[in-house]
Amino acid sequence: MANFVGTLACFKARIVSSPLLEVLLNAAVVGLLGAALYNPLWTSSVKSSGDFALALVGFVLLIAWRTPPPIVVVLGALGGIALSLAAT
Repeated sequence: MANFVGTLACFKARIVSSPLLEVLLNAAVVGLLGAALYNPLWTSSVKSSGDFALALVGFVLLIAWRTPPPIVVVLGALGGIALSLAAT
């Protein structure tokens, strides 16, 4: 374990000294996170246009209006309940 941590520290020093490597590493992390979000989450939860609209509203609340995340979570839960009640 100590060797692994030491190796990471060595790579960290190289990445910080090279802006190109830092950009590439950040892009790789963003790609992995995007893939992890899409495959299990998006494909299993967004099945209708109402689901998409609810996800879009949550995204706009977080990014454009800078609404606090707990409020977006509560509004998303209430929107999900409303969508399920409307479907029955």
